[in-house]
Amino acid sequence: MPDPLTTSLGLDAPPSCDDRSPLFIVFNLSSGRGDADEVRDEIARSCAAAGRTHHLLTVDKPDQLAERIEEAVQGAEQSRGIVVAAGGDGTINAVAQATLGRRCAFGVLPQGTFNYFSRTHAIPADIADAMALLLESTPQAVQVGMVNDRVFLVNASLGLYAKLLEDREAFKARFGRSRVVAFMAGLVTLLSGFPLWDLRVALRGQEQVLRTPTLFVGNNALQLERMGLPEAQALEHGALAAIALRPLGRLAMLSLLAHGAMGRLGDADEVTRFSFGTLQVDAVRRRRATRIKVATDGEVVWMQMPLVFKVAPQPLWLMKPPPGEGLEARA
Repeated sequence: MPDPLTTSLGLDAPPSCDDRSPLFIVFNLSSGRGDADEVRDEIARSCAAAGRTHHLLTVDKPDQLAERIEEAVQGAEQSRGIVVAAGGDGTINAVAQATLGRRCAFGVLPQGTFNYFSRTHAIPADIADAMALLLESTPQAVQVGMVNDRVFLVNASLGLYAKLLEDREAFKARFGRSRVVAFMAGLVTLLSGFPLWDLRVALRGQEQVLRTPTLFVGNNALQLERMGLPEAQALEHGALAAIALRPLGRLAMLSLLAHGAMGRLGDADEVTRFSFGTLQVDAVRRRRATRIKVATDGEVVWMQMPLVFKVAPQPLWLMKPPPGEGLEARA
């Protein structure tokens, strides 16, 4: 039976690769967790045992990332190879952005903290297990979200959520990477106050105005399930999920976030939520060239309004188990 995602997009042929395809691995040394030498050694050991050629393209500085990614994509296109991202969410997003639409298979060696993308697709966090899967699996079609011309695999957001992410990175730079540091950064941001946005939202030919501190668009079923949002099911049918919070005070916002942490956000009256294929968002009152900070998979960038959120017209061809296999990685 044809895959419903590839059928809906009119794409039923994955990139050509096999058990001899070389790996072009973009390895961001500064992102995520783990010992870089151990990761490097395990990659070499696994590829040698499988008789596979690999090219390790290391990134020492942020300004090297784009160049290494393009080198990997071009190498994969010329040799029917596989482009692999080894790093945290930001690295995985950047490699996916360059790989989408280039007829290359895409692999992931997760090195981040939460790893929602890899866990959703049953890719193990352990480097040896992830390499074994990468070397043995075949490309499967995976839905990708877009906001204007930027890819997001997990989520995209504006307003308070984007501010939380930006402040969290600043805290991590000072105090190190841990869940406790992330929690404290979020608490400080909330207690410092947050502005409200008046957003004009166009959906299915109709417009409405949302007054909200944040708009969150999800493309990851596992993350939405963990928050207790039934819209997680919509992602299986080629849609994205939008969540907007109603205007709240600081204490009420803390209570609402506690609901989300306990997996009960879907029960909260203060949440507006819906699924969609395409959504246009603009400020009700804006200057001609209004820009806004938007977070895509944890990376915050300036973007021009209006914003258009949609499902990408082509899938990402991810090296992962077939549907229904390896779900233990989502636990």
